[in-house]
Formats: sequence, C-alpha cells, structure tokens
Amino acid sequence: MKRNAVWLASCAITAAAALLSGCGGSGAEASPGGTADAAPSAKASGVRPVQAMSDKAAIAEQVKDAVETRLSPHEDFFGSGGKSPCSTASAKMFTRQCGAAAEATNEDASFALAQAGRHAGFAALRSVAQKIQKSSATYRQLGCATNPAEAATRHACLEPAAVLAQGFPDLREGVNLGLAGK
Repeated sequence: MKRNAVWLASCAITAAAALLSGCGGSGAEASPGGTADAAPSAKASGVRPVQAMSDKAAIAEQVKDAVETRLSPHEDFFGSGGKSPCSTASAKMFTRQCGAAAEATNEDASFALAQAGRHAGFAALRSVAQKIQKSSATYRQLGCATNPAEAATRHACLEPAAVLAQGFPDLREGVNLGLAGK
C-alpha cells in the first residue's frame, strides 16, 4: 500500500513537471526528437504579435483619454444634440452662444486631429473632425451667430449648425471607433 502511494506521488510529480515544462518552454523540449513543434509561427500565419496589438490599443486609449478630457467640459458647458445652442430647434442657433459653442467644437476637432495625426488609424475620427471644422468655418463665414436677416442665409446656416450641435458626440464616437481600429 505504501509502495502504491509513493508510486502515485512520483507519477503526479512527473506529470506536473511535464505540464509545466510544456507550458513555459519553446516547445522543442516537449517534441519528440527535440525539434521545434509543428505549429506555424505567428509571423508565418499572419497573426500579429500580442505586443504590437497592445501598443496599438494603448495608443488608441491615450488618444481617447486626451480627446475625452477636452470634450467633456465643453459638452457639459454648451450641451450637445437638442441641448446645444446650435441645435436647429434652438432659439439660440443664430446667437453668440452658438458661435461660442461652434468655436469650442472646432477647437476640440482640431485637438482630436492633432492627437490622431500622430498615429495610424482613426479614419472615422479624422473624418468627423474635418467635417466639424468645415461646418464651423461655414457657420462663421455666413455670419450665423449675428442673427442674419436674409432667409437664404438663415437656411444655409441650418446644416453647419446641425453638425456643430452633434459635434461633441460625433467626436466621441470617432474616438471609440478608433479604439476598434477604424
């Protein structure tokens, strides 16, 4: 009986050692004849190394954090969507309040472009930020914040104002898509 217990303990130790050496080694020790295992390397299979993916994720997270730090205070102050002074349903769309919100949104778009510009990816964020910049410039050029009297000018202000009203959430969505590699 004692002999079986010793034999059983010895087998358990041998099995544990085999498992541990198989998990931590390169595979050469566990293969018969000491050759490397038959699994293709990460490079040959087209799979990216884990470290490269981690670096990209870390960069995307840094961009997200930096942009979010800029967006949140402006969005809290000016509002967004239907709560923005630039909302086409807002009585403030043709006022300096929307003009100030347009400027803040434009600054955040420029900041987002600067953050994304240093890194690969972020196509959605770049696209959104450029659209916001164009809308801000159009809003400013049309004089929308000065309550224009002409109906045609007021009508032309609608589209850029709508883009600006949705600017903060759209920038945030662009950053989130950047996290997904888009």
